[in-house]
Amino acid sequence: MPILDVKDLKTYFHTRNGVVRAVDGVSFSVDRGQTLGIVGESGSGKSVSCYSLMGLIPQPPGRIEGGQAILDGETDLLSCSEKVLQKIRGRRVSMIFQDPMTSLNPYLRVSSQLTEALQMHESVTRKEALKRATQALEEVGINEASSRIQFYPHEFSGGMRQRVMIAMAMITHPDVLIADEPTTALDVTVQAQILELIRERQKANNSAVILITHDLGVVAGMCDRVNVMYAGKIVESGTAEDVFHNAQHPYTVALQRSIPSLGSKGEPLYTIPGLPPDLAKPIPGDAFALREGIEHGGKWIDTPPPMRQVSETHWVRESDVILPALEEVLDAE
Repeated sequence: MPILDVKDLKTYFHTRNGVVRAVDGVSFSVDRGQTLGIVGESGSGKSVSCYSLMGLIPQPPGRIEGGQAILDGETDLLSCSEKVLQKIRGRRVSMIFQDPMTSLNPYLRVSSQLTEALQMHESVTRKEALKRATQALEEVGINEASSRIQFYPHEFSGGMRQRVMIAMAMITHPDVLIADEPTTALDVTVQAQILELIRERQKANNSAVILITHDLGVVAGMCDRVNVMYAGKIVESGTAEDVFHNAQHPYTVALQRSIPSLGSKGEPLYTIPGLPPDLAKPIPGDAFALREGIEHGGKWIDTPPPMRQVSETHWVRESDVILPALEEVLDAE
């Protein structure tokens, strides 16, 4: 049984310009010890999906329009009360937020922010909580943790603040860890350290990890399964090997073409033509076919494209978008 099973999640934002279907019928599951990667362009619905699970969508304008998110076969995160959700959030399901500088409270010492979760969810004294918080900082590689735990967030570097966020998320040994762009704005060396740290903490706690990122290289090295999202829907889902070595959806293929390291030195970088569609307007068919400069056969313009099973572990949404050969694209540029 998966530790988290999400079925047909729909999260809409009701704005003056219309109803934005940020997440429109997303389903996935993740097992203990497994890492699920969610990739796609900005605005594809990656973060909103996971914020919905945590009950962090601002309401209004956001609203969970439908779906289920069953935790450990028992609790539906989308329908439980705020009181129940408060007991789960930070205890059984934790999140590493994208920007630690805005996620950490600049007015509070790191010690206060780390011990808060322990004192809220467990019956521990302030002294015991401080001891465990110091140990958590040591586990994420912060030297002189006993003194640095009394620092304010601005006294840490970007990489150190991200380590504090990881310690804060993992201190209660959660069943599910959601990492929202955990390596954004960090240099390559620190990125590798942070990812290895998440992997070590996951192994120690046997946690499930949901990794939200736009970096396909990170996904290839970290994830067991991958969901590719576009315009609020999953367009391809499979193991990392399925998605990277047997990509079926043209959007997934286009994302892989956009990786700079795959191009030859001196050649122009490939970019996906056009822009994602406006999600405030109804999209009756294939959203990827609506991009300017994309050629398609017209089959799925007015009809919702279904998901097709490629193999036992691999699913792809139907599309008749025609991507030109990479050589033709680079010659044209």
